Amino acid sequence: MRAYVYVDGFNLYYRALRGTSYKWLNIRALAESLLDPQDDVQVIRYFTARVSGRAGDPDAPRRQQIFFSALRTLPGFRFHYGRFLPKQKWRPVVHPKWNPAVKVEVHDTEEKGSDVNLAAHLLNDAYMNRFDVALIISQDTDLCEPIRMVRDNVGKDIGIAWLENSQPSTRLRNVASFVRHATPQRLKAAQLPQKVMGTNGHIIEPPEEWR
Repeated sequence: MRAYVYVDGFNLYYRALRGTSYKWLNIRALAESLLDPQDDVQVIRYFTARVSGRAGDPDAPRRQQIFFSALRTLPGFRFHYGRFLPKQKWRPVVHPKWNPAVKVEVHDTEEKGSDVNLAAHLLNDAYMNRFDVALIISQDTDLCEPIRMVRDNVGKDIGIAWLENSQPSTRLRNVASFVRHATPQRLKAAQLPQKVMGTNGHIIEPPEEWR
């Protein structure tokens, strides 16, 4: 069956990849391991935003760009960019505990657009009859309603890749056709080669910190 895959890049990173050795992830291989053997992955839509060099991690944009260059070599891979909104916010501090009113001003960033863009493309692709089955790689419960609409109104099978080592959300489980677990074993098995031939003919290697 024709399969489309929709990936919330930051949801995937923060729920399954951060703090692991699996960041050099072949998202197509992961999706194929979560779908049935007869499913043909035709398009992978990856929703993300370009990070900035925040305090304490100025090298983050370089690592992200290396990863994106490797992902571009995967068949059917398409990027959809949201944006980051930098903000300054006042937040209470934990210590001193005897004065909980003490606050500090911090730099904050908020990623905007990924969930809305994902929902819009999911609905449009379904109504345009571009796929028979879809896989959502995200645990964002804001996607429950578009998932339900695709399943009930368009009659498409739509699955959720659960990213954490926990029981799937009841809300997502109730609207999805199926739930598959992106286990550490699957993530480990779905790694890109240490040397990837880029679209420009150059060799792409994972950032040193990811090896």
